[in-house]
Amino acid sequence: MYPLELVMPMAKELTDHGFDGLTSAEEVDDAIQNMEGTMLLVVNSVCGCAAAMARPGTRLALTNDKTPDRLATVFAGVHIEATNKAREYMLPYPPSSPSIALFKDGKLVHVLERHHIEGRSAEMIADNLRMAFDTFC
Repeated sequence: MYPLELVMPMAKELTDHGFDGLTSAEEVDDAIQNMEGTMLLVVNSVCGCAAAMARPGTRLALTNDKTPDRLATVFAGVHIEATNKAREYMLPYPPSSPSIALFKDGKLVHVLERHHIEGRSAEMIADNLRMAFDTFC
């Protein structure tokens, strides 16, 4: 588990842009089970690909005309129960940090796993998410 003081700046890269930080399994359940419309859920991480690609790419994608109704994030290695619960909703995809999931009416409709993020630019991540937003939002 990472110290909260260490990850706060990394978490703020999303929460300062409208993402709700989900810190418990109950908050994740509530967010997904009771949703109407779309929600983007980012499994945040301390790794370099989260810093250089996932978080910046996600923020760039939000400049799209169509965007999700709600934005949420969990932090792997910090809020372990929330992250594990989020990963349950992302099945059949294996656990991956970072990862980005789009839900519509509580159903998983699009996922970017770590291997889709690593080695790609933030703009490529944004383009992928924009296409998903145009399709589902």
